Amino acid sequence: MSTEDSRSPYKMAIKQLEKAAKYLPREREWLNAIEYLKHCQRSLIVSVPIKMDDGTVRVFKGYRVHHCDARGPTKGGVRFSKHVTLEEVKALAFWMTMKTAVVNLPYGGAKGGITVDPKHLSGNEVERLTRRYTYAIINMIGPMVDIPAPDVGTDSNIMAWMFDTYSIGTGITTHGVVTGKPVEIGGSLGREAATGTGLMYVIEALMEKLGINLSNQRIAIQGFGNVGSNCALQLHETHKPKIIAVSDINGGIINENGINIPDLVEHVNRAGTVVGFEGGINCTNEELLTCDCDILIPAAVEKQVTAEIAKEMKASILAEGANGPTTPEADEILKERGITVVPDILGNAGGVTVSYFEWVQGRDAYFWDLERINKELKKVMITAFDEVYKIATGKNVTMRVAAYIVGLKRLVKALMLRGLFP
Repeated sequence: MSTEDSRSPYKMAIKQLEKAAKYLPREREWLNAIEYLKHCQRSLIVSVPIKMDDGTVRVFKGYRVHHCDARGPTKGGVRFSKHVTLEEVKALAFWMTMKTAVVNLPYGGAKGGITVDPKHLSGNEVERLTRRYTYAIINMIGPMVDIPAPDVGTDSNIMAWMFDTYSIGTGITTHGVVTGKPVEIGGSLGREAATGTGLMYVIEALMEKLGINLSNQRIAIQGFGNVGSNCALQLHETHKPKIIAVSDINGGIINENGINIPDLVEHVNRAGTVVGFEGGINCTNEELLTCDCDILIPAAVEKQVTAEIAKEMKASILAEGANGPTTPEADEILKERGITVVPDILGNAGGVTVSYFEWVQGRDAYFWDLERINKELKKVMITAFDEVYKIATGKNVTMRVAAYIVGLKRLVKALMLRGLFP
């Protein structure tokens, strides 16, 4: 078993932290704060029993983790996937702490999930599972404590059930307990597309710095879920680059002349997968990751860009839409090869940013139009990009290290100011 295969996502996250920490002051207070950030504040494991449609009872395992609330209430998604483990949830909570610090939101990081493949459950079973899970973690969440949101395998409907279950359990209709809700019950315009939109804004800013015309770029996207599909649509509508390869959990397609993205979206809505789309030929995951493109966007799950993939990658820019898609070994190889990496804690921060807007709107009971949402989102993303890019060029470090430096400085200062109780 290789080092990459055996390393847990959380160990991978901590290695990223330690690499960036070398560029921070070495005084005792700073070192103490870094040590603090290597640990999650609290982790909850719950049993989630539900009655299935056939009358039997199945018990699923659920998690909720708070990594750090030094800068505000924790924030993070809920993932329904057969691959969910405590180590994965801890890593995702850590990355959310870093992400919110990089884009300077008054949040800490959290994450949750259930080890389940929701595709094997009926709609009624998913609802019962969601409500029972919400009840099990109800003391861990709240609008000023921890605010869940959608993630892999969850959507606005699941957030609606969480919102309703929490409100019934507390006796108070509480819009701010979750984000990513339907607009009709306190959700925000632009939230569903926010992660993909934010990633496009960062790619645009990077292209401007590098003096490259985005419209002339050849792009491959691994993952055509919420992030990948919305980023593809935004890029197509705004810049019309050639998106030559796209994949999902079932397989991929490639077309050297460019894929018609609106037609592909229609196909996915009908078939539930990119596979079978007539506007391309089938390709494997590895073929997509190593295809001849200018920009590669991994928008699926963790640990997809391994050392082996990094050696064969032909893209000159890797823009991370997923959380933790690149292993530390691959990072080193990409650096040696001169490939620019837009790190996840910057690139995919658009989702949590518009979640923050939704939280603010819900607390004020005053909702914004889409033009304001996108204007505010772009301002946050470009400000964060400029800070990261300036450090990356000034210190001659990768953008990932630079993003961690930005986030860690804010976190360490918050921990110093608050002190250690008692």
